[in-house]
Order: sequence, then C-alpha cells, then structure tokens
Amino acid sequence: MRDVFSLPRRAGATPRTTPTNPHQQLDQNAPASGQEALFERVRALPGVTAQPSQISVKGARGFWLSRERALGPPEAFMIGQEFAHLHPVYDGSLHMMLPLDIAEEVVTKGWGEVHPAVRRGAMPPNTMMIYGPRDEAELEIVWQIVQRSYAFATAQR
Repeated sequence: MRDVFSLPRRAGATPRTTPTNPHQQLDQNAPASGQEALFERVRALPGVTAQPSQISVKGARGFWLSRERALGPPEAFMIGQEFAHLHPVYDGSLHMMLPLDIAEEVVTKGWGEVHPAVRRGAMPPNTMMIYGPRDEAELEIVWQIVQRSYAFATAQR
C-alpha cells in the first residue's frame, strides 16, 4: 500500500556531496544544535538504540532497532538492524532506508539523493542520503522522513 506522503520543495540549491564512499554532504551543513535535536528525537523512538554505525564513517551514530521491533523487510536495513545513521557534526546528513515511493518523493522535492553505491549495485535502490536540516523548519521535514524510515523498518507501513 502506498504511503500518502507529500513533501514541500526544499529551498535553495542542492548541497554538494561526494560522488563515492564515504558519501558526505560538503556544504549547507546542519548546525550542531539541529543535529543533536534530531538525534534525540530518533533515539527516543520505541525500540531504538543509538550506537556507532557499523557501515558508516567513524563518528557516525547508527540507529538500531531491537529484534522485537525490526519487523520490516531486509531492504529496510543497512546492516543488521541499523535502519539509519547520522553522520558526524562536520557533515550532519543522514543515510537511511526508505520505501521506494518515499525515496522518489525525497529526490523529486530536493531533500536527498540516492547513495552512489546504488549505481554500482552494492546497495539496495532505496538507500538514501537525506540532507542535514539547516533550520528548525527543515528539522521538522527531516524528522518526518526519518519517521517513514522507522515505520518501514518496523513494518508499520
């Protein structure tokens, strides 16, 4: 069933990102306070624990689901039960797994991009980078996107 999810268009130019691993956001980075606010929200979701990401750069904080909550399909997870991670403060973007229809909406409206490893066939096509929120309004939008990733990973969709 398709999730009815509509995002506003992200204002401004698309941030510069690296074309290969490590996939990082290079400009328009989220302020540290916004990153921490988002981190605390995600960490507070039921069944989520934060621990170092097992698939990202040093300092990335992964969001892991308890086995009881990790009921989504295999493509809802990057590795193990890690469904998303927040990059270190110098970057502030996130990688997460999203249902394909939501991933398409994210790209169309300018909130993120497909991970470059997808083009090499190394990751599922729903592996996304979500650009770090630049202000409070963007934090609310990114929070909505993260909640869709969580719902996908917990089979609430």
